[in-house]
Amino acid sequence: MFSNEEIQSLNALEMSVYNYVAKNREKVVYMKIRELAAQAHVSTTTVLHMCKKFGCDGYTEFKVRLKQEMLRDKRDVADLDISALQDFLARLAAPATQAQIDGVVEALRGMGHILFIGVGNSSILARYGARYLCNVGYFATAIDDPFTPLSGVVNTRARFDNVAVVALSVSGETEQIITMTQALKERGCTIISITNSASCTLARLSDYNLNYYMTDVRLNGYFQLTCQAPVLCLLEMIGRRLYQPGPDDIFTEVK
Repeated sequence: MFSNEEIQSLNALEMSVYNYVAKNREKVVYMKIRELAAQAHVSTTTVLHMCKKFGCDGYTEFKVRLKQEMLRDKRDVADLDISALQDFLARLAAPATQAQIDGVVEALRGMGHILFIGVGNSSILARYGARYLCNVGYFATAIDDPFTPLSGVVNTRARFDNVAVVALSVSGETEQIITMTQALKERGCTIISITNSASCTLARLSDYNLNYYMTDVRLNGYFQLTCQAPVLCLLEMIGRRLYQPGPDDIFTEVK
């Protein structure tokens, strides 16, 4: 409904209003401004300030836009957001993004072990990423059980400072992934994350973060349907750049 830039411009009180709206859209469209302020534990002035930051003249216009967005969600939830994907590809080609990817590649180059972690849909991508890096000659593994003992994750004869962790999470707020990432970071691992947002907890924990900002889509508020094509694109781009051909390697493009 609103851009990430608009959301990031909110202060703490305004964010509390937004969080309430995001979780209670069906109720908010029928609420008066005083009712919303009371539920969010803020003043009506704070609600109006939030509306202004979202480009609305007032609370009435905000509710109109909210209703329109709800109707659009019901109609288009099954459709892939092509415009968001196109925006990602445009950002991907930008020099700043390319420099971020190059930084990740240099951080991974020479590592003795690259460990991918993820749960849910991200666990499937973690396994794909590990296999892709194995294909280009790196020792890479993946785990999707956040309760796996760390001594069993990393070869006990290897140095933890020679291990890079690639943590995958759409929200960047998954408790199990954050806990494991913290534990590995404390042991000296280099942390790289790929998340939907740059402002999430996992991104802030990381030494390097790549983000893609796709429309967050969930079925029944839980099952993740957010497009993960950007994650595949980033993983393959990293793998291609890590690839260093040997004297006997033949790199062919099948048509």
